[in-house]
Amino acid sequence: MAAVANQANQDGPDHYEHDDHDHDDGGCDDYERIAETIRFLDHNFRSQPDLDQLARRAGLSPWHFQRLFSRWAGISPKRFLQFLTVDYARGLLQRSLPVLDAAFEAGLSGPSRLHDLTVAYEAVTPGELRRRGEGMELRHGIADSPFGRCGLALTGRGLCLLTFAPAGAQGDDWHLERMAERWPRARALADAPAARSMARRIFAPQRGATPLPLHLKGTNFQLRVWEALLRVPPAAVLSYQELARRAGDERAVRAAAAAVARNPVSFVVPCHRVILKTGPFHNYAWGIERKRAMLGWEQARFAGGHEAAA
Repeated sequence: MAAVANQANQDGPDHYEHDDHDHDDGGCDDYERIAETIRFLDHNFRSQPDLDQLARRAGLSPWHFQRLFSRWAGISPKRFLQFLTVDYARGLLQRSLPVLDAAFEAGLSGPSRLHDLTVAYEAVTPGELRRRGEGMELRHGIADSPFGRCGLALTGRGLCLLTFAPAGAQGDDWHLERMAERWPRARALADAPAARSMARRIFAPQRGATPLPLHLKGTNFQLRVWEALLRVPPAAVLSYQELARRAGDERAVRAAAAAVARNPVSFVVPCHRVILKTGPFHNYAWGIERKRAMLGWEQARFAGGHEAAA
């Protein structure tokens, strides 16, 4: 079993539930409004809409729009949106290299004062892989997160699945289908309290908490890629080429990209921190808007928000 420091402790209250008392949300949570803003910007970037236009698009006054971003990301919408530009991402790739070097030199158990979510992972055994979950019980459920609803599943040895609801998804079929795909013969037991408790550990880690256990199912190379990703700290990014190199085979870029796509525990194994070497944010199983939101959220919280003004 290996351990790695993966997430940083948030400033301010250690919870991720939003406070919706200061605006009429019409049933739409903070993340959905921000994702819609990102989608609108993607489709209208040439016209460079200003903050008043974005606020109107979100159905909010400019003041409430500012409050939305301050509450969710801790910074202004103008600064947050600067994090999502190609130029910023291209520069971040370069700025991340010394951070990555330090993180990888420290090793999986290396201490860090910045990281408060420690992850311990264990691979599925060959016998378990052949049985495809037969004889195993999966406790699962849906929970809220800063990035919309997420689906979680746990074996007796740890978290084995973390997915996010696709845009517009109703119910939990998206979660059940992915769980059945990964563990087709396992017995699924609904356990909403366990799912919510695990979500709190992931998205609001407490300083000094016991390591969060992962139970990962993959090939040897996939496990090496996911282990490399676990060493990438918040607010850092890397290219697919760099990820392949860090996983031990710089020629295996396509295989590394395939391992990213097969990551069973999104966000915890931070595949959203992999971007194209030319800067653009590219592909994400749970939507490109969610990937951009995750990266912006981490930049705001863990890079201090100061680099956007540089």
